[in-house]
Amino acid sequence: MAEIICLIGTKGGSGKTTLSHMLCHGLSLLGRKAACVMTDEYREPLRPEGRRYVMADARSPEARQRVISKLRELPNWIGVLDGGANRTETDVSLYELSDLVLLPFRDSAEDLRIVMHDMELFPRAYALPSQWPNNRWQQEAASHLISTMPEDFQHRVLDPVFSVSASKLLLQARPPETLPAPLNNASRTLARQVLEQVGGDKETVLDALTRASVEASPHTT
Repeated sequence: MAEIICLIGTKGGSGKTTLSHMLCHGLSLLGRKAACVMTDEYREPLRPEGRRYVMADARSPEARQRVISKLRELPNWIGVLDGGANRTETDVSLYELSDLVLLPFRDSAEDLRIVMHDMELFPRAYALPSQWPNNRWQQEAASHLISTMPEDFQHRVLDPVFSVSASKLLLQARPPETLPAPLNNASRTLARQVLEQVGGDKETVLDALTRASVEASPHTT
């Protein structure tokens, strides 16, 4: 049965869509079959051509239920639900449907305030630092920001996904055939971290990677 991961959160511009595509790309590089599922009715779906992963349009509740039901039938697949901003009711629905819930946030006091609110609303969710600065001084400031969170929240903060300018290539209508190594490496790192959360431990993750199925084929709506 497929694992379902959602990236949700109140704040717009936190990197949900970019991270959804990076995660799917990274999973595919690790040998996993992944589907990026768009749920934001205010965005236009990207085309599937040129991608290592499947795209699915699930912008309506009915389409979302159909797509997730299909994914659940596919062994060793991972469905990544790309959420939208300011949609609490939809976020609650995605939260209840998902095995792992990620709340992206950026290095600002506003993002931190909002992600802590979302962590209270979604007690199973992990906060995921997104588009994190590469500059050492900015990293120290960003780390200090996280240190101001209550300790219970700090335990639910994952390793940061550092800013990679090439990540925007995954959001093009058709990505280039060859993507830059920094983007591939960042996507793999993100995927490994997420697989550890899904699998519970590194041995489980490695076993899952070696068992990646070659039999199932998805059908998008």
